[in-house]
Amino acid sequence: MKDQIDRANELAEREREFALAKRRAKPTACSATYCEDCGDVIPELRRKHILGCTRCVDCQRIAEQRQKGYRQC
Repeated sequence: MKDQIDRANELAEREREFALAKRRAKPTACSATYCEDCGDVIPELRRKHILGCTRCVDCQRIAEQRQKGYRQC
């Protein structure tokens, strides 16, 4: 006979799997066509794979470095 902890763990795992499947099924946001920083066109492949992107690869790299406290060379 399973004890309560095992049943609670199984229930939590099922709920987690359901939430993840639901999250994967719906897109989060629309991607921008042009980079918000430099104005260049964002490639379609990037827009397709990274939903909600607003920057080109180069500008995103720079923005992430700034968040980490690095200075641009």
